[in-house]
Order: sequence, then structure tokens, then C-alpha cells
Amino acid sequence: MQPLKSHVTRGLPVYSKIETCDNSGAKVIKIFTVIGSKTVKGRISSCGVADLVMASVIRGRPDMRKQVVFAIIVRQRKEYRRADGTRIKFEDNAAVVLKDDKGNPKGTIFKGAIAKEACERWPGIAKIASIVV
Repeated sequence: MQPLKSHVTRGLPVYSKIETCDNSGAKVIKIFTVIGSKTVKGRISSCGVADLVMASVIRGRPDMRKQVVFAIIVRQRKEYRRADGTRIKFEDNAAVVLKDDKGNPKGTIFKGAIAKEACERWPGIAKIASIVV
């Protein structure tokens, strides 16, 4: 995992349901914890682009449902600022399901664009991504 150059606004709070953009078998996942987040006691933690989260599969193939998986956020609707001063936002929230917490994706095809920040931080996602914005 590499450090990020940009300041990503955390736009997805815990317990939000987001769609996956890969062919891992999971369709909708629910975030229940953000790995490595530090926050004030009592505050709901949230995540943004390129964050590693743990989620449960809400909708998908029968063998994938009700499983706990690691995932990486690759798109978010809330705009965030890049190091060069530009602001970027996507039209949906999306995540990629992982095999393990090292960053190896479970799927082999990603639908839609992947944020540049996610590709910089996670080389396993950068190998498979076809459209990087």
C-alpha cells in the first residue's frame, strides 16, 4: 500500500451500501469497518477513494452472499481535491472485492473508470484497470 498525494474527502460513512464494479460474484456490499482509520470516540468513521474496507455481501451469487470480504473503494460521488488543485467526482460509488488484505482483486474485469488514487496506492488494481481517471 502506497501513500496518497491528494487529500480525499471521505464521502462514504460506515454501513453504507455500495455496488461492486468487478466480476467477483458480489453485486452490492455493505461497509462495516474502515481499515486503518483513526477517529474520535463516538464518531462514525467513513472512507473515501483508495481506502481498504471490510464489508459484507448483501446481494450477489448464492455462494458469495453473507460473506465478509475486503474491498477497496474506487469511485465516489463526493468530490475530492487532487494535488494539482483540480477537483474530481464520479457519477456513482463503486468498490472492488479483494481475495486478501494485500490488495489482490478477486475479479478479473472492472466495469467503468477507476480513480487514479486507487491505482497509485494498490498496484494489483492498476494491473487490471482499463480506464484510469
